[in-house]
Amino acid sequence: MVDANQYWDVKEAIYWMEELSGFGIHWIEEPTSPDDILGHATISKALAPLGIGVATGEQCHNRVMFKQFLQSGAMQFCQIDSCRLGGVNEILAVILMAAKCKVPVCPHAGGVGLCELVQHLSFWDYIAVSGTKDNREIEYVSHLHEHFKTPVHIQNGCYMPPQV
Repeated sequence: MVDANQYWDVKEAIYWMEELSGFGIHWIEEPTSPDDILGHATISKALAPLGIGVATGEQCHNRVMFKQFLQSGAMQFCQIDSCRLGGVNEILAVILMAAKCKVPVCPHAGGVGLCELVQHLSFWDYIAVSGTKDNREIEYVSHLHEHFKTPVHIQNGCYMPPQV
């Protein structure tokens, strides 16, 4: 995986991913401006023959943007950010739209407490929507978990359900 963190323009993203394609890269995350849906679609189409997907969405604030990303084929991995996306109902709507478009949801978890939250979103996706762990990735940031009553628990590289 490569994370460009919205740095490149469309041509640069395509150029650099073509240059790096020999390394077996699974996806490019946030390759360009987060609201350039057509730019992401152009990148996705250019990288598809190389087997490189586009992961994006951590900067999207509503289901309408996700709908446009999904319908245009601009993302192959849907990265919801539960703090930026307006509440649980909005999150669930995006997970359901992604499932309809056969795009795996890989929640963004780069901030304090996000790991504790996104594990539940992924569990819900697995149990109630997709029924699969294929092509699902969840970020893990290893700091400040000790400040939570029920911190996230990772075992053998997997999030484990919280114990009561």
